[in-house]
Amino acid sequence: MKLLVIGLGSMGKRRINLLNKYFKNAVQIAAVDTRLDRRNEVEELYAINTYGDLDEAIQMERPDAAIICTAPVSHSQIIIACLQQHLHVFTEINLLSDRYDEIMKEADQMGLHLFLSSTMLYRNEIKYIQKRVKSAQKPLNYRYHVGQYLPDWHPWENYKDFFVGSKATNGCREIFAIELPWIIKTFGTVVGHKVIKDKISLLDLDYPDSFIVVLEHESGFKGVMNVDVVSRKPVRSLEVYSEDMHLFWEGTPSSLSEYDIDAKEMKSIETYDSIEKDSRYSDNIIENAYLEELETFMNKISGKGYVERYTFIEDLYTLQLIDKIEGV
Repeated sequence: MKLLVIGLGSMGKRRINLLNKYFKNAVQIAAVDTRLDRRNEVEELYAINTYGDLDEAIQMERPDAAIICTAPVSHSQIIIACLQQHLHVFTEINLLSDRYDEIMKEADQMGLHLFLSSTMLYRNEIKYIQKRVKSAQKPLNYRYHVGQYLPDWHPWENYKDFFVGSKATNGCREIFAIELPWIIKTFGTVVGHKVIKDKISLLDLDYPDSFIVVLEHESGFKGVMNVDVVSRKPVRSLEVYSEDMHLFWEGTPSSLSEYDIDAKEMKSIETYDSIEKDSRYSDNIIENAYLEELETFMNKISGKGYVERYTFIEDLYTLQLIDKIEGV
């Protein structure tokens, strides 16, 4: 199988690194980026062919599928271009829903597979939380805080120089797009919400840097989400509580715990045999989920068994909810 990775920023290099490390004998990789410095770096690191032009790359490499890792604002155009070249498509989160109807129709008519990244749905901690919530016999609430200081997201570049600095694809919107899919699948469709948004930093941003959102779900469950790009210490902190359940998670594999009501003590929940980590990122970001996504995508396009975690139709709902939260 030959894969074409489009975009050689942090996510493109992450995908190539995982493919090279775990699927070296199963795939061939080529890459595209308009920046020569990125192409040179990837060629040196992974000894693969790179191109500055998408059409040239497709003509020369004849790939089976594309993995799109460019800035979200460019995704729809590139997805359509890849589908028209008869390529299956894996795409990182889109943040914008433009041309979704066209994309889904085109893929269906061409008999091609679409795959949308939603990494949190592949986290083992989330799978455990979902199982416990599904077994809940009584009403429950949750509170969830996700935040990280925006200049620390990519410390190797200015936050104004990549997509989170733009209002259309801003940092808070990306956090919502990462977190809401698993929140919705775990607690249920959102039937009501209230929002308080503000700008509490001196960052050069033309969008709110912090949100407090109350969510009401069709299940009757309720929660509060705090989302920001201000927290100086990276945080992903969840608490789920009811009369017969109390879960805690601080975003890392080792931090999932549950209060044992009978023993009246905390117990740690182990969900991983081994952890794949990238030192460039904070402790609450692990590579296992990114790896499982790639494996699921390759199983899908090769006709093997797979479990679809997230679709374009589901993402359309998520993005529309984010639009309402932002007040778009």
